[in-house]
Amino acid sequence: MRLKDRVVIVTGGAKGIGRAYCAGVAAEGARVVVADVADTKPTVTEVETRGGQALGVPCDVSREADTLRLATETLARFGRIDVLVNNAALYGTLQRRPFMEIPVEEWDRVMAVNARGVFLGTKHAIPAMRRAGGGSIVNISSVAGIGQSLHQEPAYAASKGAIRIFTKVTASQHARDKIRCNSVHPGPVDTDMIHSAMPDPKVLERRLQRVPLGRMGTVAEIVSAVLYLASDESSYMTGSEIVIDGGALAQ
Repeated sequence: MRLKDRVVIVTGGAKGIGRAYCAGVAAEGARVVVADVADTKPTVTEVETRGGQALGVPCDVSREADTLRLATETLARFGRIDVLVNNAALYGTLQRRPFMEIPVEEWDRVMAVNARGVFLGTKHAIPAMRRAGGGSIVNISSVAGIGQSLHQEPAYAASKGAIRIFTKVTASQHARDKIRCNSVHPGPVDTDMIHSAMPDPKVLERRLQRVPLGRMGTVAEIVSAVLYLASDESSYMTGSEIVIDGGALAQ
């Protein structure tokens, strides 16, 4: 029970790997706040069915009013915020294109959710973490935010790179508040998101040719890293990144 009685917010927690994060932290004893533009009820029900406590909050992380309300409703229900998992994200498309072919509206939409959403979530969680005596922020980035740049979609890669640097700034400026901040950088993970982005098996096969281990990561492998960073097991770790990519960045 590494997170017993702690309050954990997971953005993008209604489905996919975000829902797995919610189940994972609940299994470790946390009280979970599920934030998403999608219906949060199934995730809340799953947590409660297993004996946990959960709160669902409709939230568009790109809107400051929503992220402020997320913090307010969390405090009203549970009285504190100990961990924030900034997971909510979207792709424009995973197909690499020249910059000239990317509509500015698509660029802005990806940056608004992936980068601005992390900023806003962090902005409104930190005051509560200070009052609680500290906390842990886990930002879900990507290998796209670090390297293999020849193959990356520009808007998605730029947004994930922004998260990586924002993580380090947050860690440096709030270490004195006993607030840690680290990022997780998965390679391709076997989720509905990647299959919807790459419905052609041949395209996915070509993507995996850039992974030395030759396979996608599993949801459980990513969840384990998030649990580690959320818990006191990583208490001497801040401003760092965990890369889980099958060796892709080692090439």
